[in-house]
Amino acid sequence: MTTTHGSAKWQGGIKDGKGAISTKSGALADYPYGFASRFEGKPGSNPEELIGAAHAACFTMALSLILGEAKLTAEHMETKADVTLEKVADGFAITAIHLTLSAKIPGADNAAFQELAGKAKAGCPVSKLLNTKITLDASLQS
Repeated sequence: MTTTHGSAKWQGGIKDGKGAISTKSGALADYPYGFASRFEGKPGSNPEELIGAAHAACFTMALSLILGEAKLTAEHMETKADVTLEKVADGFAITAIHLTLSAKIPGADNAAFQELAGKAKAGCPVSKLLNTKITLDASLQS
């Protein structure tokens, strides 16, 4: 079992306030985030892109494990996670995450690849954590 952490600081109101995100590893150290970076496309981070990065990383690692169990090794995998944040009746909610995977896996056929990618989507710990619709487009490069 492992436990790690991330942290956030905030000063001010929702629109004029400023925040900073940090991770235990130091990958993010007081990295700025706020209303403008979340809703107005301004520089800085936001919770949704961090969830997207975490989900893409977790899914890709899970698929690597599942491929290994099937005696396959990826030459290359790249996953993008599009996280949708929408206004709902009681505020805002992440309503969907769409994973897009491109992979080059010597010896894999498309049917087996699709099955294994689906198992990784369902089984990765971040997928299990999220209470939202998760979809996947997986393409196998030749």
